[in-house]
Amino acid sequence: MRALLIVADGMADRPIKELGWNTPLEVARKPSIDRIADTGICGIIDPISPGVPPGSDTATLSLLGYDPLKYYSGRGALEALGWGLKVGKNDVCFRCNFATVDENLTVLDRRAGRISNDDASKLAENLRKIKISHPSVEFLFQNTVQHRGALVLRGSNLSPFVGDSDPKKDRKQVLEVKPLNSSPEAKFTAKILNELTQKFNKVLKSHKVNLDRVRRGLLPANIVLFRGAGKIPEIKRLHEIYNVKTACVAVTSLIRGVCKVAGMQLLNVEGATGTPQTNYLAKAKVAIQALKDNDFVFLHVKAPDAAGHDGNPKQKVEIIERIDSMVSNILENVNLDETYVALTSDHTTSCVTREHQGDPVPVAITGPYVRKDEVKKYGERSCAKGSLGRIRGINLMPILMDLIGKSEKFGA
Repeated sequence: MRALLIVADGMADRPIKELGWNTPLEVARKPSIDRIADTGICGIIDPISPGVPPGSDTATLSLLGYDPLKYYSGRGALEALGWGLKVGKNDVCFRCNFATVDENLTVLDRRAGRISNDDASKLAENLRKIKISHPSVEFLFQNTVQHRGALVLRGSNLSPFVGDSDPKKDRKQVLEVKPLNSSPEAKFTAKILNELTQKFNKVLKSHKVNLDRVRRGLLPANIVLFRGAGKIPEIKRLHEIYNVKTACVAVTSLIRGVCKVAGMQLLNVEGATGTPQTNYLAKAKVAIQALKDNDFVFLHVKAPDAAGHDGNPKQKVEIIERIDSMVSNILENVNLDETYVALTSDHTTSCVTREHQGDPVPVAITGPYVRKDEVKKYGERSCAKGSLGRIRGINLMPILMDLIGKSEKFGA
C-alpha cells in the first residue's frame, strides 16, 4: 500500500460576499476533487490548534506529523535548505523578500510587484558581492521564487534570537532589527542585519534592473526585508519513524526545506513555478511516477495561497479548477486498489483579509479500506460533516501510515 498527500497551499477560505457567501472551493467546478470526498472519509483539520493561524512552515511540519510547538526552530533555515543552500547546524538563516520602499524606507509593496525570477537573480548577483564590516561572519544570499529569497549568516557569536526588519504590512516603515534577548550574540547578529539592510538598499537603488523597471512603470525592488530567523530543527526523519521511503514534489523552497529535514527525496518538475501559472499536469506526472518507488509522496501546490494573499477570489476559483485537472490525471493513472489519496490545505488564506487565518481546513482520504461517509462534495462546510471529525494537523500522518500498514502497535 502507498499514500499520496496533496496539499493545496492556502486553498481553504471564508465565505465571500461576491461569491454569494460561498467559498472558492464551494463554487469551483471540481469533479475529481469531489470524487475524493464522495468515495472517501472526510473531516476538518486544525493545522496547529483551533483559532491559531499557521505559517506554511509550521503547518507543513504538522501535516508530516511533527508537533511544531515542540520542534519548530524558525523559518529561515528551512527556506535556505529548500533552495539547496548548505546550512550548518550553527548557521542562522532568514527568509527574505525583495520589496519596494520610498526614500523614508516606508514599504510600498512587500513583494516588489511580484518581481520576476530573472530580475531577482540579477539583483541577487550584485548583493552577493557586498562586504560586511565583521570579518568573522560571512553571508550567503539567494533569491528563490519571484520576490522571495534566503539569507544565511555563518560565523561565530551568532544568535537566532533577533527580530525582523519586515513590518509585514505595506505603508509601514522598515523595522530596525532588534535582539530578542540581552545576549551579546543576539545584539551582534542584529547589528549585522541592520548593516546588510543599509548596504543592500544602497546597491539596489541604483541597480540598472531597478532603473529599467521604473522606466517601464514597474515597482523597483530596492530593499531586502528579513524575517523568520531560524536554525535547522532537530527531528527524526520519516524513514526512522515509520520505515517508509518518501518523496516530495514541491517547488517552493520553504516546503522543500521542511521535507528535506524530514528526510524526503526532493523531486524537480519541469515547468513548476510556485505561481498560478505552474505546470499542474507535470506535477501530477512526477507524483504518479514517484508512487512507483515510494511508500509516501507529498505533493504541494502553492498557487491558491497567492490568489488569497492578492485578494482575488475569482483567480482562486480558477486555480482550484486547474488543481482539479491535476487530481483527475492522478486518479486516472494510479492504482486505487493499493493507493490512498488524501487532499487537504495547510491553512486558510482569506481573500478578504489577505492573511492566513486560524479556521480549520477540509481533508478527504480515499482508498481501498477507508470507512466511507456521507459527504459528497469537498469543501470547508461539507467536510466538517464527515466521520473523520475535527483533528489536529499532527494526527493526519499517523492516520495515513496506519492505512498503509506502517504504524506500530502502542502497548502489549
